[in-house]
Amino acid sequence: MIYGQDREGLRRFYCTSFRKRRAGEPMEPLEAQVSDVILEHPEYHDFFVDEETALAAEFGPEQGMGNPFLHLGMHLAIREQVVTNRPAGITALYRQIVSTRGAHEAEHAVITCLGEMLWRAGRDGEPPDETAYLECIKRIAG
Repeated sequence: MIYGQDREGLRRFYCTSFRKRRAGEPMEPLEAQVSDVILEHPEYHDFFVDEETALAAEFGPEQGMGNPFLHLGMHLAIREQVVTNRPAGITALYRQIVSTRGAHEAEHAVITCLGEMLWRAGRDGEPPDETAYLECIKRIAG
């Protein structure tokens, strides 16, 4: 992995990607993808500018703030799923949602399904259920 496999490395990668975008510096493709998704979330911009705060932040319910790394990571995961059509069928369903909601809102809708699938897998100690995931997305697509 470009940014390492630890929490601090991942967080630094997000902050560095955003800094490079703001400064107009050259970026690697993954840096561009990360900074693109950050740009789509202005509510997080100040957070990613302050790297020390980003590195130290905790995101439990008592902090009253969702985890921007998780949220943006889910956007990136969905984009990868759509490009690779994995699980099979997600690309067509996603495009159907995009046609009525636009790309960003379509991703937010699918994030709900992705989060539910991952939560259930963790709760049940089972692998993620792609069939249930696609069924959730189908309900959204109408």
